[in-house]
Amino acid sequence: MKAIRIHEFGGTDVLRLEELDDPTPGAGEIVVAVRAAGVNPVDTYIRAGVYGDRPKPFTPGSDAAGVIESVGKNCLDFEAGDRVYVGSPLTGTYAEKVLAKVENVYRLPGDVSFEQGAGIPVPYATAYRALFGKAMVKTGETVLVHGASGGVGIAAVQLA
Repeated sequence: MKAIRIHEFGGTDVLRLEELDDPTPGAGEIVVAVRAAGVNPVDTYIRAGVYGDRPKPFTPGSDAAGVIESVGKNCLDFEAGDRVYVGSPLTGTYAEKVLAKVENVYRLPGDVSFEQGAGIPVPYATAYRALFGKAMVKTGETVLVHGASGGVGIAAVQLA
């Protein structure tokens, strides 16, 4: 399969298209053929080396949507051909295929495009953690969301 790889931190010039072996699912894992991958601000920080410390080389990307290609043992709720979106995968999503734990794979409704599905995991998880993990927002409270035009802001408005 083809995948974008990073061998050194830097600008967009460090992104390399390479050929890799297809991932193989182990128990509790799923391989998804990527139809769309999310591109988030955090991806640029990781690529530049200012956020997180990833061993190199690595494939960037944290969210994607596509069609299940294969499932490992103990993935009883999914089968090949299912439309799904993926967050926090085991391998980066800037690739033709991604490997993920079954608990990080979610069904994608037929009326939601792959592009829309790929935009769900990082923004919504970030907004959820901010609202309910950090701010401890409770029912009935008023929440002011600055920057409600970006992915995380839109998610925060919907979740609040």
